[in-house]
Amino acid sequence: MSLLSIVIPAYNEERMVPKAAEAIGKVLEKENICYEIIFVNDGSKDNTWAQIEKISQIEKNIIGVHFSRNFGKESAIFAGLANANGDCCVVMDCDLQHPPETLIDMYRLWEKGYEIVEGIKKSRGKESVIHKASAGMFYKIMSKAVKIDMSRASDYKLMDRKAVNALLNMPEKNAFFRALSSWVGFKGTTVEFDVQERTDGESKWSTWSLVKYAITNIVSFSTAPMQFVTVAGVFVFVMGIVLGIQSLCKYFSGHAVEGFTTVILLILLIGSIIMMSLGIIGYYISKIYEEVKGRPRYLISKKVGRKENTIEE
Repeated sequence: MSLLSIVIPAYNEERMVPKAAEAIGKVLEKENICYEIIFVNDGSKDNTWAQIEKISQIEKNIIGVHFSRNFGKESAIFAGLANANGDCCVVMDCDLQHPPETLIDMYRLWEKGYEIVEGIKKSRGKESVIHKASAGMFYKIMSKAVKIDMSRASDYKLMDRKAVNALLNMPEKNAFFRALSSWVGFKGTTVEFDVQERTDGESKWSTWSLVKYAITNIVSFSTAPMQFVTVAGVFVFVMGIVLGIQSLCKYFSGHAVEGFTTVILLILLIGSIIMMSLGIIGYYISKIYEEVKGRPRYLISKKVGRKENTIEE
């Protein structure tokens, strides 16, 4: 019988860990699907790990992975996939905003031969106007980079073992799971779901953390920000030609250019564009530096469940 592995990153989710395990278990057991749940504790500051240890002692199909510190959601996803034993794996959130009932639809489609079943958002739930606008801009950039429509994409997806192995074999450290899982190809389809409201606790994503997350993932998967440097350079060059022609026309007509306002504005504009360009280039260089160092994506300090050995990836 095929085994379904469910990877759940958890950061400060002490109240949601038992609820997630119970809700997922009920849905899958009702359909007689053999499963395991891998909770990855991403350096939580509350009792998340204690809750994972507790339920792993009660339920044999619960595996817990404990990071030595906080490494981020992407690292937690890859750690869960690396410790999954299933013939197919699903990544989902611990807050149950990804409805467990959709797991059944994904699994049945996998049984029909699909190797990647992506959950796409039918509705995004309650979000602020600013958040929706910024998310829309982010996904437009990523869609152009991946050449796939990611406007409704999510981390909620099922992958066949072949696709999981393909992801794990990629050496890059700054990996964006949502884009890479689409980039690898394989036979895929989609399943729509409505984003659910959290039943307990609060979102751990602040506006600033979402901005940093977006910037990091755009840079790790796309060169679009680098194109800004070229576009800005062309823009300034065209402006220089226009102003140059204007100045020459005034000079030959006997009218000198008045004051230094134009010069000052040009200096400020060119200076700001140069500084922004250097910042973008510097950020890419910092990411290259991180890759060259070759440090692991994460460090595991403890494990509970079926596997007992500490693994570094």
